[in-house]
Amino acid sequence: MFISEAWAQAAGQPASGTDMLMSFAPFILIFIVMWFLLIRPQQKKAKEHRAMVAALKRGDRVVTTGGIYGQVSHVADDHLMVEIADGVKIKVVRDAISAVTGKPEPVKKEESKQGANDR
Repeated sequence: MFISEAWAQAAGQPASGTDMLMSFAPFILIFIVMWFLLIRPQQKKAKEHRAMVAALKRGDRVVTTGGIYGQVSHVADDHLMVEIADGVKIKVVRDAISAVTGKPEPVKKEESKQGANDR
């Protein structure tokens, strides 16, 4: 007897579409905020890192993710040879480069002519 009355009281009008949307609005808002604060900057940083790694060339001064400073001596498709001391070269995966600390300075035309005349 009491159970049937309890069920009768629980029955109500079905939820409309706008009520359901309003209940999900905070979750949607949180996702949008997370996108702009966390996901988007991380994707931008990853894109910049990929561009930096793709632009590496011989002579660049680099820092690896392990903190080793060196100069790129050979560039291959998937790895680099980094000279960390005179005559000491290590093979490093391209993605292990965390930063480029310096680019090689271009040789000026006057200096290159002068160097050729000295030989």
